[in-house]
Amino acid sequence: MYAVIATGGKQYRVEEGSVLRIEKLPLEPGCEVSFGEVLLVGSGDSVKVGSPRLSGASVSATVQCHGQRDKVSVIKFRRRKHYLRMKNHRQQFTEIKVNGINVG
Repeated sequence: MYAVIATGGKQYRVEEGSVLRIEKLPLEPGCEVSFGEVLLVGSGDSVKVGSPRLSGASVSATVQCHGQRDKVSVIKFRRRKHYLRMKNHRQQFTEIKVNGINVG
């Protein structure tokens, strides 16, 4: 069984036992979290699609850790104009492990 959830402005395909990195959540490691914005649930040939969300469906997960992704450099450069601007960015994430998918 799999599901598509929305969190942090992005959509993720999750299965039971899968580990994934999502946008940072203000929770401590070891906490339980439930995602209520389930867009789709599928099992084999049967697929339930919400419009836009499935009512009563949820995905439960456990927060494992927090971290930062790799550094991304942003460079603005104009040749012959003596113009160079460099900035770096590291996006923060929360790593979660999916415990179960509940179809309401």
